[in-house]
Amino acid sequence: MSQDEYRDTGPHRETLGSSFAAHTGDTGAAFEQRNASPEDPDEGARRKRRRRFWIVLAVVALLAIFIVYRLTSPSSSKPSAGAVGGRGQQGPAAITTAETTTGNMNVYVDALGTVTPVATVTLYSQITGRVMAVHYSEGQIVAKGQALVDIDPRPYQATLTQAEGQLQRDQGVLAQAKMDLARYQAAFARNAIAKQQLDDQEQAVAQDEGTVKADQGTVDYDRVQLSYCHIVAPISGKVGLRLVDPGNTVFSGSSSTLVVITQLKPITVVFNVSEDDLPQVQEQLKVNKRLEVDAFDRSNEKKVGTGTLTSLDNQIDTTTGTVKFRAEFANQDLGLFPNQFVNTQLLVRTLQNVTLVPNAAVQHNGTAAFVYIVNSNSTVGVQPITTLTNDENNTAAQGVNSGVTLATSGFDRLENGAKVEVHNRKPKSGGQGAAGGSSPGNAAP
Repeated sequence: MSQDEYRDTGPHRETLGSSFAAHTGDTGAAFEQRNASPEDPDEGARRKRRRRFWIVLAVVALLAIFIVYRLTSPSSSKPSAGAVGGRGQQGPAAITTAETTTGNMNVYVDALGTVTPVATVTLYSQITGRVMAVHYSEGQIVAKGQALVDIDPRPYQATLTQAEGQLQRDQGVLAQAKMDLARYQAAFARNAIAKQQLDDQEQAVAQDEGTVKADQGTVDYDRVQLSYCHIVAPISGKVGLRLVDPGNTVFSGSSSTLVVITQLKPITVVFNVSEDDLPQVQEQLKVNKRLEVDAFDRSNEKKVGTGTLTSLDNQIDTTTGTVKFRAEFANQDLGLFPNQFVNTQLLVRTLQNVTLVPNAAVQHNGTAAFVYIVNSNSTVGVQPITTLTNDENNTAAQGVNSGVTLATSGFDRLENGAKVEVHNRKPKSGGQGAAGGSSPGNAAP
């Protein structure tokens, strides 16, 4: 293009630039300035920070993946001797063992009881008078017939003397009437008097006899009233707190208590037994078997007495489904106290020569019981058993023989045929003639 032609196109070029500037909303100068200016420094800094953040995040993710891989890698750790076998773990299961034995096992019925005195006597005053003396101390053990309280006897002694005097007078009148009757009978026999006079004298004697009898009753009554002035213990037992002092006036028919006596030797325990246990107890009572009852304290650790079952209630309590039993205890050491709560064990019978399994070896699957028998090839086998009763150490069971080695720990890693390794073998538990037991209601069916 020649210089003239270029010059001619100049206006057109300017017109095109003006149109582009008008379309973008910028002036030509602003357009050229934007194209010529460098990148914004703040925007560049933000882009750099974002790149560093993603780089750090990627490094952390790679490090976490590496750690997880090292922890889960089979070659990262070696199983120790005796490690659990199965499900990705190696080695036999470590267990402890015990052996079954043969012995006797007592069958008990457990129940809660209350100590109940054989007799409790509350003494009241049967006369009115002033208390002269109190002969007992608080909490004293008194014997039957021992003096307790004296009430002023003088008014009652005077009344008795009057009654005795009247009786003596009327007895004299009666004696005179009887002598006259004897004379009349002799005279009538000689026809000296009329029959009417004899009959009148006979009735006079009868009247005097009635008067004397009434006088005798009055004397007896006054003697009884006088005896009430001297109060004695009707039973042997322990007196309670002191309720009356000398100088106080007591009244006949009053509700004021003079003294309370509770019999402690012997003493009884009343306890409630479930109706489910009633048949086996009655079975023993039908053959007149003497059933022993042990009483323990509230913690069920210390035995406080041994007694004998004496009686049963005549009906079942429908609200609780239990029957009341009563046992008598000699209580020579006064270990049982009235209204004390105790735990009782009624010995129903004794299982002879049964297999005793350590409680630690017995496992349950619902209502079924089983044990793990340790075989000679260091494996275990599942053996179902039937439990009869148990005590704090052993369980009487059927389905397993005596002298069998059983697993007593590590059950979470055992199954039929699992390999085991015995550690800390325990000596035989239980023994011949093992005593104790729990309620048959706790035994598996």
